[in-house]
Amino acid sequence: MWSGRIVSDSTLTSCINAARTAIGDSGESQRLIRTLPRKGVRFVGLVRIGHSSGSASGIGAANTANVGRADRASHGLIDKPSIAVLPFTNMSGDPEQEYFSDGITEDIITALSRLPWFFVIARNSTFAYKGQAVDVRRVGRDLGVRYLLEGSVRKGGQRLRITSQLLDATNGNHLWSERYDRELTDMFALQDEITQMVAASIEPKLVAAEGLRAERRSIDDLDAWDLVARALVHFWKLTATESGSAVAILRQVVERHPDYGPAHSLLAFALLLSAWMGWTSAGSDRECASALGHRAMQLDDSDPWAHFSLGFLALTSRRTEEAIRYFEAALDLNPNFAAALDFYAYALAFDGRSEEAIRRSEQALRMSPRDPFNTYVFGGIAAAHYVAQLYGDAIRWIREAMRLRPGIPGLHRMLCASLAQAGQIEETKAAMKVLLRLQPDISITWIRQSVPYPPRPMEHFVEGMRKAGVRE
Repeated sequence: MWSGRIVSDSTLTSCINAARTAIGDSGESQRLIRTLPRKGVRFVGLVRIGHSSGSASGIGAANTANVGRADRASHGLIDKPSIAVLPFTNMSGDPEQEYFSDGITEDIITALSRLPWFFVIARNSTFAYKGQAVDVRRVGRDLGVRYLLEGSVRKGGQRLRITSQLLDATNGNHLWSERYDRELTDMFALQDEITQMVAASIEPKLVAAEGLRAERRSIDDLDAWDLVARALVHFWKLTATESGSAVAILRQVVERHPDYGPAHSLLAFALLLSAWMGWTSAGSDRECASALGHRAMQLDDSDPWAHFSLGFLALTSRRTEEAIRYFEAALDLNPNFAAALDFYAYALAFDGRSEEAIRRSEQALRMSPRDPFNTYVFGGIAAAHYVAQLYGDAIRWIREAMRLRPGIPGLHRMLCASLAQAGQIEETKAAMKVLLRLQPDISITWIRQSVPYPPRPMEHFVEGMRKAGVRE
């Protein structure tokens, strides 16, 4: 079925999970698709041969009521949000470019299938529309999907222009579009780059669209994914109040759906990030976050968010090497996971690997240039420059982070330390006034207890904060 291609265990697991979802099964119950230790997986449902009028014989599971769960929505959508990637159109007039446009499409399908939030329609179903003028709503109904991604490839000389757009298949609304102009050098490297950027860019757009859809419905009518999407709309605003709202919703999801792994990992991350930002007291929820992260891993160890949450737990616990291992595992499962790449860069910076940290952060920016988490990407680049004692660059990047999110105290702390180390006395005094308004109780003791730097970066940071005028 894989046409000779070698696939990873995570890809196989994703496909099995998708099959279970489609027929109303789960990894817990395994009523229809069962995992047999050291053997593989087997369909164990009762099978009958049926004849329907006007069609040839077919095979169907007797328990069709489970499949009927998919029809709860007006468009026959399955429980998790679904997307189909239509074949990118070759507009070059060059038949030899056909393989490139098809390759882009296939790679984007593969990349999106690594995202835990979405059900992605397989290649064979979408390539049936190749070369056709399609009606978005009709394709959405035919495939049972909520979203469609389509695009085109045009070649002129040694330049390629690739466009893509994300559409709501239920109403035809346009959600996102992007154009990429590139020199045609290494074809496969270009294909990988565009695939990575498209997959990383549309994930937050899809989640945001799902969150807005969920906000229009009563909270009592929402399933696990709807609640998570609603929580993410709040969380990505990155303020203390909105973070509190997100945490409250995620706690409801975990209580209502104790076997839904993504809610556990997201709640763990939200609790830890809130403490890191100073929105909640440091350490108050660490044990809870640890239990949630490990529970997410038990529920699905192929979920990159489970590895990510444990990586962030290790990072904020000053276990840098452990954090690096978890972040690398998350990126192995989903190479287009921009948030994991971002905090992986933090861990590398804390480990003294500034050049690699900066390179990884820049990769995260290229991957998802409009990501809500880019404040932290800029902050990570600033931290890497600070660790490398390149204070001027640290100041420049931290100001870029503050331009996006001016109210985050951690950014102001880094700015004060960087300005003081750079000897910019008047600028340091002005920055300290702002920091003291945001965090009146700032002290060296608090920094040592609450800022999650390992020993060497901690001493370097404390040195800068002392120079800035922070007292013991």
